Amino acid sequence: MDEDTIVAVATAPGAGGIGIVRLSGPAAAHVGSAITGTRLSPRHAHYCSFHDSQQQILDSGIALFFPGPNSFTGEDIIELQAHGGPIILDLLLRECLRLGARQANPGEFSQRAYLNDKIDLTQAEAIADLIGSKTERAALNATRSLQGDFSKEIETLVQKVTRLRILVEAAIDFPEEEIDFIKNEQVASKLQSIVDSFEDVEARARHGSVIQEGMKLVIAGKPNAGKSSLLNALCGHDTAIVTPVEGTTRDVLKELIHLDGMPLHIVDTAGLRDSSDEVEQEGIRRAWNEIESSDHVLLVIDATSPGHDDDQHLDTVKRDIPVTVVLNKCDLTDHPAGVVSTPGAMTIHLSAKTGEGVELLRQHLKGCVGLSDAGDGHYSARRRHLLNLEEAKQHLINGQTQLQDIGAAELLAEDLRMCQTSLGYITGAVSNDHLLGEIFSSFCIGK
Repeated sequence: MDEDTIVAVATAPGAGGIGIVRLSGPAAAHVGSAITGTRLSPRHAHYCSFHDSQQQILDSGIALFFPGPNSFTGEDIIELQAHGGPIILDLLLRECLRLGARQANPGEFSQRAYLNDKIDLTQAEAIADLIGSKTERAALNATRSLQGDFSKEIETLVQKVTRLRILVEAAIDFPEEEIDFIKNEQVASKLQSIVDSFEDVEARARHGSVIQEGMKLVIAGKPNAGKSSLLNALCGHDTAIVTPVEGTTRDVLKELIHLDGMPLHIVDTAGLRDSSDEVEQEGIRRAWNEIESSDHVLLVIDATSPGHDDDQHLDTVKRDIPVTVVLNKCDLTDHPAGVVSTPGAMTIHLSAKTGEGVELLRQHLKGCVGLSDAGDGHYSARRRHLLNLEEAKQHLINGQTQLQDIGAAELLAEDLRMCQTSLGYITGAVSNDHLLGEIFSSFCIGK
């Protein structure tokens, strides 16, 4: 990596007012000087002409030089700001390649910044999240992560675990000092305090993950319960075909909406019932597949059907998925729109046709993912962060068990070490090539 100079077009494909070609590496300054015919001063904007090998002028624009280590990648960086036509940018790119640079891989600029300790892994991921943000709240959360807010939270957890680990290992390594640490009640209290801190960080990270990636909401139930009507009501327009004929929806229908800044991936499915129709059977099979991979299920029930209470016992969930029961068609019953708490699930009476109670459902869904708060202090997070946090917390809980049940200091110390390792995977303090390859391969070429 230290010997290569990489180059890429850093602006989006297509025509624009300005386009940027970016170089990073030991030969960046040489390439920049050769193209501009000027010795570039650090951190000065140079208005100049860009030449090819025959000294033919390709374009005129701004050249910037950021010498390492005080640059984004920690290496020498050159930025050539030309007019944003794809042909001009391609000519500049080819000239850089001719002068010895090579085409950058996806995310390689950010990867070099990470490898040169300019940013950690969560900040690198936040760059991609910021670029890919679809809502204002997601962008603000990504900015907080890019500024290091999430990394600081993780580092604070690491410090707390480290201090506790030092004391535990001191009790193991120096028994002659009579450090009665393991029997001290303060240990259990400190350990619980760290677990509580984990849960706080985990809650905000989970919130950030939902804001960034969205929640998959599957609408399920028997035929003619009003699933497609509910989809249309949530979307605010007629997305699904609605008829009185049972089995109208035979395939999976997906729609993306935003609920106060949260992407909501709504999936309408075929009615769940026994059917001899092969096409409908395939639709039902796909419906179950969507239910299995969902984050939340809306079980829609026709409140006008005889014995509809029995419908609530449908085996809609084959794993631990939150379920909200929606009693639809309240406009045809004596029951007004409203929310009723029932054992094991929340029930909402509404009318998808008239819109009565639909806003109550929206508020309920917002509450399910914590969108009812102001959003302060949240940051961009990914599912891998949540998995690592949960894994780290589980090591702490295992350590609590070792301490309380058998007073095993050695086992507690090992759990604390493994907890640190899991946290290290989040920021990249502990990493592997496969993980880095997956993360940076999803980046833009010019990033």
